[in-house]
This record gives sequence, C-alpha cells and structure tokens, in this order.
Amino acid sequence: MTAELVRGQNHVLPQTRLEIRVSAGRPVVAGATLSDEHGKVRGADWVAHPASPGMPGLEVSKQAAADHRLAVDLGALPPGAERVSILLALPFADGAPAAGAGEDPARFGALAAPFVAVTGLDGSEIASYTITDLDAESAVVALELYRRQGAWKVRAVGQGYAGGLAAMLTDQGLSDGPSLATEILDAVARGMARSVAAPPQRTTEADRLRHSAQAAQPAAQEAHSAAAAPSANSARPAATFAPEGHVAQPPSPTSADDGTAPQPPATAPSPEAPAPLAPESQDDPHGQDGLPSQGAPRGQGDRHISHDQDRHDQDRHDQDRLGQPHHPDPQPDRPESQSAAPASTGGPVDYTHPARRAAAPPAAAAAPVAQPAQPGQPAQPVAGDATGWSMEERLYNQVWGMFEDLARTVAAFRSAVDFAESRMEQELDQVLTDPRSRISGQGDAARAAARAKQAKLVEQAREVLDRDLAQLAAEAEVVEPALPPSFASWDNPVWHAYRVPMEPPMALRLGDLRLPESAELRIPMLIRLPLERGLWIDSGRTASSATGSFADGDDLRRLAVDTAVAHAARLLAVYPPGDFAVHVIDPAGAAAGPLTPLRDAGVLAEPPAAGAAGVSEVLARLTRRVDLVQMAVRARATDSLPPDVDTAEQLLIVNDFPHGFDDRAVTQLRYLADEGPAVGVHLMMVADREDAAEYGPVLDPLWRSLLRLTPVPDDHLADPWVGHAWTYEPSLTPPGSQVLGDVLARVADARRAWGR
Repeated sequence: MTAELVRGQNHVLPQTRLEIRVSAGRPVVAGATLSDEHGKVRGADWVAHPASPGMPGLEVSKQAAADHRLAVDLGALPPGAERVSILLALPFADGAPAAGAGEDPARFGALAAPFVAVTGLDGSEIASYTITDLDAESAVVALELYRRQGAWKVRAVGQGYAGGLAAMLTDQGLSDGPSLATEILDAVARGMARSVAAPPQRTTEADRLRHSAQAAQPAAQEAHSAAAAPSANSARPAATFAPEGHVAQPPSPTSADDGTAPQPPATAPSPEAPAPLAPESQDDPHGQDGLPSQGAPRGQGDRHISHDQDRHDQDRHDQDRLGQPHHPDPQPDRPESQSAAPASTGGPVDYTHPARRAAAPPAAAAAPVAQPAQPGQPAQPVAGDATGWSMEERLYNQVWGMFEDLARTVAAFRSAVDFAESRMEQELDQVLTDPRSRISGQGDAARAAARAKQAKLVEQAREVLDRDLAQLAAEAEVVEPALPPSFASWDNPVWHAYRVPMEPPMALRLGDLRLPESAELRIPMLIRLPLERGLWIDSGRTASSATGSFADGDDLRRLAVDTAVAHAARLLAVYPPGDFAVHVIDPAGAAAGPLTPLRDAGVLAEPPAAGAAGVSEVLARLTRRVDLVQMAVRARATDSLPPDVDTAEQLLIVNDFPHGFDDRAVTQLRYLADEGPAVGVHLMMVADREDAAEYGPVLDPLWRSLLRLTPVPDDHLADPWVGHAWTYEPSLTPPGSQVLGDVLARVADARRAWGR
C-alpha cells in the first residue's frame, strides 16, 4: 500500500533498486546529491545533474522536463554514501524571468505543487510526496533516501531555497555551489531546444491525475507561454472539489455545514467511479525518524492521527502515533492496489473524498485574519486562520496546529526542568567532591545556591508554559464553537442545527487529547475519512479504569459499547443518506441496551446478529462484498456488480469477541480488518484482548491493525516527535442529552425521503 508522506515523515523502503518519479506543471531540473552519515557532500563528483547525469547507483535526466524518472540503486552507491537527496530547481538563473513578459519570476509558488513518488522497478508505488507551501523558492530538496540501522528509508523534506540552485548546493556542503549551479543551468540551457515528452501513462497511475496539466512542450515554446502558470496575485483555490472524472462545479448550497436541509432528488443521482483515498502516513517502529521540520509555521505543520504502535504486553501502554495534518492538495495519490485498475466512469463504487478534484477550483474566500494586536499583547486568535482551500480544511489544520503547539511547548518545559535538575545535580556533585566543603558552612551555602538556581529556572520555564497555555486556551475557545458537526463534540450547539450533509467531511472527531501539564486544555482528536484502519474499543481493564469508579467489569463493557454507538452515530450523521451502513454482531445479546438508539432510529442495516449462525452469516456476506468489489475494481467493471451488493461504505461493530466465533469466523474477521478498508468495509471491535488470549499470537496482527481507543480517559497515545503520553478521552454525549436520538432521527428521515 502506498504511503502518502507529509513534510518530515519517513517510510521504510522494501527494496534498494528504485525509481524516483517527478511530475510538475512545467519543465524543472532534477538532480541528486550523495552525502555521508553527517550529511556532507564530499565534492562535485557526488552530484548527479544534467551536465553529469550518471554516477554509481544513480542516474538523472539530462535536461529540464515536466516529468522525470530517476534511477536509483542504493546497493551500488559509492562507499561512504549514506544519503541520497533528490533536488528540483526551476531552469532559470536567479532573477531571470520564468516565461513571457506577463508571468511571474521563476518561483515554485506560482506553479502547481510538484509531486514526487518512489516506485519499484515494476512501477508499484512505495511512497509519494506533494511539495506544498512553496512561495518564493526556485529550488527545493524534495526527498531524502537515507540508511538507518542498516535499513533504507525515504523522508519527505520539502526544504525550499529562495536563493535558487546555487543556495541549495551551497547548503548541501559544496563550497563551489555557485559555479556548479552555473554549469548545470548552462547545460540545461543548451538542451532547452530539445522537446522532452512526458513519460507514457501506466494503468497503475491512470487515475492519479497527478501528472502535469499538459505534456512537456519544447522549452522555446514554454518560455513564451503567458498562461502556463498562475500569477502571483492568483487567489487561493475554492473550498469545494468535484470528484475525479467530473467537471469542477461551484460549492453546493447544501453542503455539510451550511445548515440547509437536503431535498429528495426527482431521480437517483448517478454514482461515481471508484477512487479510494490513499493512506496518510506510515508508522516508524523505532519512533525516532519522521520528526517534522523544526520551526514549521502554523498552518504548514506536519501533524495528524496516524497508526498506533501496539504495546499491549507492556501494561497496555500502547503508544499510538499522532502525526500530520492535511495539506491543500488538489491531486491526491492512491494506494497502488486500488489505483492499479480504476473502475469505469459512472460505476457505483466511490470512496474518494468528494472535496477533492483534479481540475483547479475557482477562487475561494480569503481566510479570516486576526485583528492587529496591541503593543506587548499576543494577537487575538481567529477560527480558520490556518492554510487550506475551505473553511473545513483550515479548521482541520488549525486544530492540529494547536496540537503541535501544545506538544512543543510542553516538550520545552519538560526539557527546561530536566536541564535545571541536571545542573543542580552537577553543582551538588562538585560540592561533595571537595572534602572541605562537606563539613563547612561553605558547602551548605553552595548547596542552597544550587537549589535556588534550579527553582529559578523551573519558575521561568513555568511562566513561559503558562503564557503559551493561556494563548492556546484562548484559541480553543474561539475554534471549538466554529467547528462543523464532524469535528465538534456532542455538547456543541452546532448539533442542534444539524442537517444531513450531501457529501462526507474530510475528517471525524474521535475524542479529545490532553497532557498532564494542561489538564483543562483539550485538543480534538481528528482522523481522516474514509477510515483507513479499523477501531478497537478496549473493554478491558486499563490503568485508568482500575483507579476509577469502574470496579465492575460489566460497567466498563457497557461504557465501551456506548462509545462504539457514539462513534457509529457520528459516522452515520456525517455521511450523505444511504452512503454509510452499520452492521452489528452481538452473539450473546449483551449490548441490547446500549444499541437501543441505533435500533430504535432504524439506521441499522439489519437487526444485530446473534448466535454462531448470525455471526457466520454477517461475516460471510461482508467477505463476499469485499471479494466482489475488489474484483470489480481491478477489472474496471463496477457496473457489473450484482444488484444485491451494497456499494455504500459499511461499518461492522463486533461486540463480546470472541464469544460465538469459531476458527473460520476469526479468519474472516482478520480478512475484513486487512482488506476491508480499501473497498469501504470497516471494523469496530468492542473487546477485551485478554478474553481472546486462548487464540494466542494468531490474533496479534488483528489487534495491531486496529486503532485502540478506550471508553475511559487513558494515556495510551504518543506523538511521534517527543513521545508525549497523551491522555485520550472518548467523545460521548452529555448525561441526559437527547442529541444522539435527535440526530439519528434526522438521519433516518433523510434516508426515507431519499428512498435509501
């Protein structure tokens, strides 16, 4: 499965013979540098560029082109080469015009975001990266292939240079960077008269639409084209995107957040072609790589919810990984397994986020801007002031900007406290090493001075932390009321004005995150849609539940089912009518009470399955659906699916596992967890891992494939930068609230009105 990287993220490379594919909206220069373990380039002979395109283990293009294919053999690199940096630059000298008189000077900010992919020799895509947030830069380090503990990895870098190719080469450690840049640009200029055609399309990339809007043309024609790139004054693209394969349209007046009730269509809307969303991230099992770039500006940060790292055998202290947010990207990539054989246009399967489209959207309204702050005072926070093409995307990036800011300020505070403690211990050791000071008043004074310094340093760090927390708390007070239903907590007033949406959102709120230093400050935990992994609601005893009020395990299991019902209700509420179906397996009927809201509202696909026969029937039906949809997508024949196959996304809630499951049912469950998300079948387990201990390690892959959540606050999540143990709190309805029933009733009414 392809890993869609964001800036700072890394991914393990499964092989050493690779191809780097570059796609840009206009001709660019592609090159590469080799460096040692310290990041130093030993000389010009370790640079592959158009004037010298080949070296051992590396070959680049000989001239500028809109599309490049760079060959890399990591096993054939020169001795001492531990890193390979992929470089891109606009083929014009600093200050030279990029094109005709009406165009912007050469800078990446005026062009479509370059796209870089790492593929195997067979064309299977391993990782990809869209380089966003570039402005005045005319050269950029796109990717870095590096060796860590004997294994090769790829990291998304995205480091731009406004000084152009010369500044980039100089930063790579070359003292003769300017002269080498001149040599490269001269070689490019000599080859500009030759036409470089885009590489032929492959079926595995036919649906990506990541290639440039036009094939590369002769440079002489490109240099005089006045419409090849948007000008510097172009407005930010619009908020709404059409699905791939469809013409871009203005935003619909009945979107998820506009408060307008959908009206039943005269005829059923035409379903769209399948275009599954690519995964967002990939875990690093060591937790050391993939740190985001230091000092990344707000709105360009690298943060989102990612895969967890199972540590259940270490007192259930699972360290799930929190990561990067969504960057504006009109041309997303997809998993290789799904894009290899796209369905024909008009097919009934579509799991792509509808807010993405291939064509450039019309201009969007400008993001809110904070009022100028008073002298000496911080700026007043404004909801939606992050980057993004829609208010929803700006709020999403702002939320995870707050998450990263909180992680950084707490990390700085903890580091300052550790430094103060270490310094005090060193000074005390110095006092104790002198026998004369140990028994004299001088020693007592020295010890008192060391402790006073430590207390002062901690006090200063606490003041900075309190200041940052106050600013984040003020921002949270502004952002929380502005969140759409998919991002909002159940006690948010936005649910009282809920209307069934016409398209799914880009993310979903699963709960809140907080740190011990900021118990009152909670950051929404948002996860991208469609779900790319199942959920595991842990009904077992955790460290938090053991010390809480849940002395009875039955109470904890009931709360776990309540949590599952709340998540299922939110998923039903944020999808259009009939686009999401929920199935329940409850072999012993233990969840009959908590499932009442779903059952009474009539939003379940069928009554909860009970007994071994019910378990087998539901699993067999969903397994058949996964098989049929997979075959239809690969054969581009989604129109030929049997009429009894529901192409809506499916959620299977499994309670009281493994009761009622035989070996065959367990195998089918694992199959759904592994293969289901790619074709719209998602798993939500409500189980205690200890109850399934009799199966031994055979179920370990199942638990690791699911994102573990808890029905009570528990610090089992960790961010990938500094390893903070974040306390997760589930998103539940307030006691006595009727909001859940009201929302489900509106969902049911919309389904009946639409005949779904």
